[in-house]
Amino acid sequence: MDEQIELLREMRDLLRVMAEPALAERDKKLRAALIEAVGNSKKRAQMVPLLDGSRTQSDLHKATGLDPGNVSRFVRALREKHLIKDDEKHPELVISVPPNFFERYGEMK
Repeated sequence: MDEQIELLREMRDLLRVMAEPALAERDKKLRAALIEAVGNSKKRAQMVPLLDGSRTQSDLHKATGLDPGNVSRFVRALREKHLIKDDEKHPELVISVPPNFFERYGEMK
């Protein structure tokens, strides 16, 4: 069973790589809004992959080191840009981005 799960994960990862150009084109405006919301904050960029709906804002604060107020303001900014689903207590992005998404956008603090 573990081998099948691992194989499925590998297939999923390959499909993500293959689909990335199409996803990028489809989500161009939302990705631009995400870049704007993150700004040049390295900690906010580190938070983005964690926005999968499984973590609370408190969990995000602990994982990134951002103070709770900054986490709350960032989540609010994402909501205003329609980048997360309705549940702010467990924020989840409405788009997917590759793990190296923010590496393309220069220096971050």
